[in-house]
Amino acid sequence: MQDQQAIATKKYSEHVQQYPEFSATRLAQTLLASDYALQVLQQHPTQMLLDYQRDQYAVPMGLAELQQYMTDALLHVQSDAEWMRAMRILRQRLMFRWIWRDANQLTDVVQLTRELSDFADLSIQAAVDYARVALVEKYGEPIGADGNIQDLIVIAMGKHGAQELNLSSDIDLIFAFDEAGETSGDAHGKRQIEVQQFMIQWGQVVIRLLDQQTVDGFVWRVDMRLRPWGEGSPLALSHAALERYLEQHGREWERYAWIKARVVTAGQAGAQLLAMTRPFVYRRYVDYSAFAAMREMKSMIAREVLRRNTQDDIKLGSGGIREIEFIVQAFQLIQGGARRELRGVGCLAMLECLGQMNMLPLDQVSQLHAAYVFLRRLEHAIQAMQDQQTQQLPQDLAQQQRIAWVLDFADWSALVQQLEQHRAVVRQGFAEVIADRCPEEGVLNVDQLEQQLFAQLDEATRQQIHVFLSFEQLNKLPEQAVQRLKAVWPHLLQALLRLDQPQVALQRLIPLLEKVLRRSVYLVMLLENTGALYRLVKMLAASPWISEELVRYPVLLDELLSADLHTLPSRQDLADRLRQQLLRIERDDTEGQMRELRLFKKSEVLAVAASDVLAERPLMKVSDALTDIAEVVLDTALNLALQSMTARYGLPLRMDGQRATLDAPAFAIVGYGKLGGIEMSYSSDLDIVFLHDVDEQVDTDGSKSISGMAFCTRLAQKVMTLLTTQTLDGRAYEIDTRLRPSGQAGMLVISLQGFEQYQLKSAWLWEHQALVRARGACGGQRVLATFAQIRQRILTLPRDEVEVREEVREMRQKMRDHLGSNKVEQANGFFHLKHDAGGIVDIEFMAQYGVLAWSAANPDLARYSDNVRLLDDLATAGCLSRADADALTDAYVRVRVATHQLALAQAPLSVEAVPWHSTRVIVHTLWRRLIDPMALPLDD
Repeated sequence: MQDQQAIATKKYSEHVQQYPEFSATRLAQTLLASDYALQVLQQHPTQMLLDYQRDQYAVPMGLAELQQYMTDALLHVQSDAEWMRAMRILRQRLMFRWIWRDANQLTDVVQLTRELSDFADLSIQAAVDYARVALVEKYGEPIGADGNIQDLIVIAMGKHGAQELNLSSDIDLIFAFDEAGETSGDAHGKRQIEVQQFMIQWGQVVIRLLDQQTVDGFVWRVDMRLRPWGEGSPLALSHAALERYLEQHGREWERYAWIKARVVTAGQAGAQLLAMTRPFVYRRYVDYSAFAAMREMKSMIAREVLRRNTQDDIKLGSGGIREIEFIVQAFQLIQGGARRELRGVGCLAMLECLGQMNMLPLDQVSQLHAAYVFLRRLEHAIQAMQDQQTQQLPQDLAQQQRIAWVLDFADWSALVQQLEQHRAVVRQGFAEVIADRCPEEGVLNVDQLEQQLFAQLDEATRQQIHVFLSFEQLNKLPEQAVQRLKAVWPHLLQALLRLDQPQVALQRLIPLLEKVLRRSVYLVMLLENTGALYRLVKMLAASPWISEELVRYPVLLDELLSADLHTLPSRQDLADRLRQQLLRIERDDTEGQMRELRLFKKSEVLAVAASDVLAERPLMKVSDALTDIAEVVLDTALNLALQSMTARYGLPLRMDGQRATLDAPAFAIVGYGKLGGIEMSYSSDLDIVFLHDVDEQVDTDGSKSISGMAFCTRLAQKVMTLLTTQTLDGRAYEIDTRLRPSGQAGMLVISLQGFEQYQLKSAWLWEHQALVRARGACGGQRVLATFAQIRQRILTLPRDEVEVREEVREMRQKMRDHLGSNKVEQANGFFHLKHDAGGIVDIEFMAQYGVLAWSAANPDLARYSDNVRLLDDLATAGCLSRADADALTDAYVRVRVATHQLALAQAPLSVEAVPWHSTRVIVHTLWRRLIDPMALPLDD
């Protein structure tokens, strides 16, 4: 750097000597970097010196400092011409400062581009405010249909929207307004015009104030071509018109453009308009069509680069700035609908986010970050030279050398060498991200594939395909959908031919294709990810349940096709994912919350099922995952209900006299049955009991207070509403609260004290059996801890072993008589895996019997709620032999694996008895030994 500065000082010594008040070396470096800077200095030497004396250009400029500069500049303007001259001279002054700081490495790319963008924002706002005065005087206030005064909404796009303006950027803008109406008229009530005409004139004045070239230059070049329909269309559109355009006519490239959209003026109205555009940009499903759209745009740009012979353009050329932006934006469009954190506007910030989320390797993120910074610094050096909007590498040898020195290179060849290294990194990253996801084996022969597949199909299935592909059917679809189907069809055929039973998968695939064809982006997802395509047909072949879920809720394809089926998510991962999804929903949007809960539950359960089918997950892992999903959904529903209730009624008082908090509510949910036993299956409902530690008589502390009891009851009802209400997306879970004290006749919510007293004095033994499989699911930790103590106390009460055995036997016989196979089914050789003798309920009852009969002497028997660990503890305590406990555990796991498989196959739990005979004998023999010695052996 010192050598370059010495060269610069010598080269520009004549000019430097004219301005001794400036730092000689830094002024020389600035003049080396920019002929434009020399021009500004010569035109306004006194003003430049005054600016320099403020802080020697040594510190960044925040919004407050920029605003003060602008206020001072516009203080005495009284006409359009004066306003335009003042702002243009201010721009020259600030440009000199920015070039000085950039050339002398006193700033970085992020800081510099942010200051430039802040100045653009302030310039626009100043122009909007100034232009409004004359228009209102002429036409009156613009009044919307709702009677409110309308504002001009200015939306910044491109680099301005992303707050990444360069030293000679134009600014891409879109003008809009809230709603149609008329102006109030002039002072005499005349000259009324439509609000849209007012806004168009307003926008025209703003553009003229900023963009018009005068002897003093311009403030900003303004580009309006990104507005709907582009040039020739109205300069300003209403909120409704813009929304209609995006819904009906918005194109893929416009989604990329709107990623960087940012509201500059109009406050709340602008924010509401921008929020309206988000569903257009960020599809709520994982959107692989973004890859195809990006390839198309890149091809168009590449053709334009070749046509204009601008291969040396560091923005649009190969390996340039635009390719880095495309890499980032592709991930934003694909995943941004599901992941709110990817909706930022800044390229570098989003690039870092991709690394943190493991979507790009960290070393690649680092390399792309370095390339972006280098390219933007080079872009600034090129533009600073003459204040020209260009990213083309200079051909002039003197300019090349000057730019090399400014960027601290010995010569131009050294700079170009570094440039090519960065561009190579970008080219490779871009190629990897947007590479065609289709297989490499070349063009597939559709006729040949169809012939091979048809040979394995019956006539009915062939006819099903014929109808599906008929002209009459396809003619009803949009042309884009037909083309996408034709593109993916050979790959579907190829995937089907890899299966042992392609006919079964095909019969389930066609209804799904018929359902998604009108949202054919799903076909793009399959075409872009043929590995997912094969997984899909394999899952359809394995499980009609998966098939029916996808046909009923095609939106589940989003998560399923992008999910990592090799690992099951942790509970924390699930909670984080659901929390992120709910961030998109307003707090008072109950319908939106219910939709998210249902789709989350369905998609996560479906992903577990897919992992179960494809990766053959162990039973316990599957049950753990399904239980985690249920608990996360239940916990989230409770938190949503609490937020809603406390916003309206405040918080209740605990029994100890302290006020409950949102973080530590005096309320909890206890799981029974499969939820309590950590044994959830694909179709399990939730057996739950609501408990509280609230002073029932004392009112809540909200502006609209209710009693503590009413608060708890409404809270429980709100949780059930969130989960059980039938919507277009179904229910999240069925909920059963009949295991609460006194069953359906009892209160929906009961206090901890009331629960304990009921268990001690009124509960039947079968209710204590149910308590064995109970476990705190979610809610306040104090309440859950107290429940655990109550459970331990109840289960370890001394009991007469003979009485326990008899009551367990009687209850089991009632269940078997009511729910087990009838005599005809038994005679035909069927066995109900759950309810018949030797079935899974026998194992559960034996474990529960052991806890109730022996935990008074062995309290550790009451520690767990799941059958596997209960049986293990019974063996550890010596209550069962290790051989007997292991035999029951093996039988239990085998039966539960079968029930999971049957659920996926949508088959009943009544199965052929013969294959299960040995397992039943093991279970029934132990049943006779522990519970019912008088029971007949199975062979009898």
